[in-house]
Amino acid sequence: VRAAPANLPDLSEIKGQTVAKRALEIAAAGGHNLLMVGPPGSGKSMLAQRLPSILPALTPKELLEVSMIASIAGELSGGKLSDRRPFRAPHHSASMAAMVGGGLRARPGEVSLAHRGVLFLDEFPEFSPVVLDSLRQPLEAGESVIARANHRVTYPAKMQLVAAMNPCRCGMAGEPGRSCARGARCAADYQARISGPLMDRIDLRVDVPAVTAADMIRPQPSETSLAVKARVAAARALQIERYEAVGLSEATVNAHCSAALIETIAEPDAEGLKLLRDAAEQMKFSARAYHRILKVARTLADLDQDETVRRIHLAEAISYRVAGERLAAAA
Repeated sequence: VRAAPANLPDLSEIKGQTVAKRALEIAAAGGHNLLMVGPPGSGKSMLAQRLPSILPALTPKELLEVSMIASIAGELSGGKLSDRRPFRAPHHSASMAAMVGGGLRARPGEVSLAHRGVLFLDEFPEFSPVVLDSLRQPLEAGESVIARANHRVTYPAKMQLVAAMNPCRCGMAGEPGRSCARGARCAADYQARISGPLMDRIDLRVDVPAVTAADMIRPQPSETSLAVKARVAAARALQIERYEAVGLSEATVNAHCSAALIETIAEPDAEGLKLLRDAAEQMKFSARAYHRILKVARTLADLDQDETVRRIHLAEAISYRVAGERLAAAA
């Protein structure tokens, strides 16, 4: 087994985008799905490509799982193994068979090749709506099921979805001093290509605005990936310890925790509970959205090394949900 070489792009290379970097850290710490929305050139792809630099190395058990899938797909070059987590970035022209698996021999698709790692979908709405909706079952169940006339194949697919998109087809909707070149309905029509049920499965939605001239000319000091990775590792260590204590060695991150269990381990304090109740009533959260907010809040508390989920954690978790409600409404 080769240790992953330390030549990954570093977070410190990205200027500005403090909010997006924070969301990336939360996603890494809890294994949460993330959607970044912003104009072309704002750094969405650069941020996604730096996610592997803050993720912990694969454990021996995870390494075996990843290697077996790669071997079945014929992608284990020379039998070499690496402890680096998979990072898959299929083109938006990918077919459903390429994404979730299929073909004559029921080969694993991108969702399974990204098992224990990251599936990055750039230009999210440009993927076929059928392909996008095929992600719903793997995102919910953590596995991809390929049915054939006389047999059925199940591949593991516990991957982390990271998606990036422009706010509209031309990319300029909502930008200060700019207007969409295609008319008032462009943004709504473009965002509606992503179905509401798929949006509901994305825990973190963050706006990535264009980088300002001030950020480019006089950038603020930025943390390195190594510093962020240390916090991510500490938060994940808490999660592993917590789930092993209740006999759930498979649920190594908060994103994979069941709805029933998250209500117990992420029970908010009194102030947090009031905030969550008010937000749920006002924003009409689905049951899935409610539990996903709890999971993100639990991750935020873990990053703070806090056993209690507090109001401040829930407020931040809800803010990442609010950022995407416009998309869900458009869909």
